Amino acid sequence: MHQCSDGDDGEVSVRSSHHSEKLKTNLTSRLNRIEGQIRGVKGMIEKNVYCDDILNQISAIQSALNAVGKLLLESHMKSCVVERIQEGDTEVLDELMKTMSKLIK
Repeated sequence: MHQCSDGDDGEVSVRSSHHSEKLKTNLTSRLNRIEGQIRGVKGMIEKNVYCDDILNQISAIQSALNAVGKLLLESHMKSCVVERIQEGDTEVLDELMKTMSKLIK
């Protein structure tokens, strides 16, 4: 689990999260694979690979990005959101709803 903070001096500023090393490693690994897949799609386009094959790769990339988003969202909800609600900050729910709407477009 990670902790959330509003800044070093307790003053509300840009919020940050401190993810566990396990989560950071997992997310970084997944993003590195996605980055490689994107480079692969670029190469496929340059080599005039059949469009359907490229579209299938794009679909796989979108699924992989969704999986990264779900992991991060789960972590966020279990830590930052819970913490802010416990502190009486219910605005986090509006923020969460907006974020979720963007994720599930």
